[in-house]
Amino acid sequence: KNNGIFPVINYFFWRFNMNTQWGLAAKGICEYNGKVLLLKIRSRSSHDAGKWEIPGGKVKKCEFFDDALKREYLEETGLEVDVQELYKTVRKDYTACKTKQDIKSIQLVMKVTCESDDVKISEEHDDFGWFTYEEIDEMIKEELLTPPAIIAFSKN
Repeated sequence: KNNGIFPVINYFFWRFNMNTQWGLAAKGICEYNGKVLLLKIRSRSSHDAGKWEIPGGKVKKCEFFDDALKREYLEETGLEVDVQELYKTVRKDYTACKTKQDIKSIQLVMKVTCESDDVKISEEHDDFGWFTYEEIDEMIKEELLTPPAIIAFSKN
């Protein structure tokens, strides 16, 4: 019996799957006085420059995602948040800037609360704003949000 090409195909599928990198990010939708906090990605960014995003970021190795979200929120906004519940999951694949490697990423979008609206943005962002859900719907229509934020705020 000749297996021919099958061992070769199996090897390539196995190698491909072994080289696939998966990332995890945690994002937080924070409502304060009926408005949601969004951050505007800096204009010189290589990804989604000038678009508005939900605050948060990558989960480090061996880090709990709620701790990562609190850390990222503090770094990006100066706000301390409490993580309340899972809101939505979003898949966003991208190419890493430094390594040029394709990354498959899952974003856990959480509902968070804060005790203040006194935001101090980091250098990663050019601006911030507190928006109503109606304003966010308009921003989606005008394509002002990042693709993951659009998915997160979509009604379906």
